Amino acid sequence: MIDLENIRKTYHSAGRAVHALADVNLAIRQGEVFGIIGRSGAGKSTLIRMLNLLERPTEGAVRVDGRDITAFSDAQLREYRRGVGMVFQHFNLLRSRTVLDNVCFPLRLAGMAREPRLARAREVLALVGLSDHAHKYPGQLSGGQQQRVGIARALASRPRLLLCDEATSALDPETTQSILRLLGDINRRLGLTIVLITHSMDVIRAVCDRVAVIEAGRIVESGEVLEVFLHPRHGATQSLLSESGVDAEGWRAMADGLAGRLLRLSFRGDNTVQPLLSRISRELSLDLSILQGSVGRIKETPFGQLVVAVQGPHEGLERLAGMLAAAGVDHEVLRP
Repeated sequence: MIDLENIRKTYHSAGRAVHALADVNLAIRQGEVFGIIGRSGAGKSTLIRMLNLLERPTEGAVRVDGRDITAFSDAQLREYRRGVGMVFQHFNLLRSRTVLDNVCFPLRLAGMAREPRLARAREVLALVGLSDHAHKYPGQLSGGQQQRVGIARALASRPRLLLCDEATSALDPETTQSILRLLGDINRRLGLTIVLITHSMDVIRAVCDRVAVIEAGRIVESGEVLEVFLHPRHGATQSLLSESGVDAEGWRAMADGLAGRLLRLSFRGDNTVQPLLSRISRELSLDLSILQGSVGRIKETPFGQLVVAVQGPHEGLERLAGMLAAAGVDHEVLRP
């Protein structure tokens, strides 16, 4: 659906060039939830604003369904933007207007007649669970409810693409999870393509299908969320995972002075909850010590990763790789 090709964005400040984005290439598929993660100042907000040309690239193309939107006329760009909804970190609601009026606002700007726009506003308020709050004002709502109004407003014009700019950063953890569940439900029910930016791997894990990691204006790693979580390659990814409780290297201190082969085992799907290690120990006469482990879910898929020390007879060690492969468990030898 969306292809970013060789995107560069350069600002000029105080006589010097500041490179916000450099050589960015990304493909976002129709109907997926795509996450862009990075620390403050990494360039993620600039990148997401390229998708509706609130920021124009200095170089490169932004292709949507094969058409470069940077070449659109003003009229073509206005038409394209009607198909793009945006949800903001700080809600950006009109404080003096009711919830219903806030959701109606973009439809009124688009010239929709009063009765159809009221009907559509009530429809999307029902979708986000706020039918009973239509005549309240934003100040009477909780933060999570205000963000639901923002989502309803973004959905009112029936967009094909929904952009979420740190949509949960101003919310507490419980409310964040409820908003992420709502976004996942919207993605499934409407087939809507969602692109979100965040600094939290927990947000990526909860709702995204694929992810790109950005650092200093460059995409340093991208792929399926499960693959990036289980096999992070770049230091920036590993650092972000460590902060969310998935530490790819924390086993090293515990491994010092411990004999045996060291393995990293990666589980996904149903085998995450199977008693595989006890079966291996019993059948192969091996001693397994767990040095580090994490188990969780990525969207609806269970996943886990363990670092284990393995000792025992040579025959059992030789058969271990085959037994792991037969069980669908990836393994990496950290120390032979």
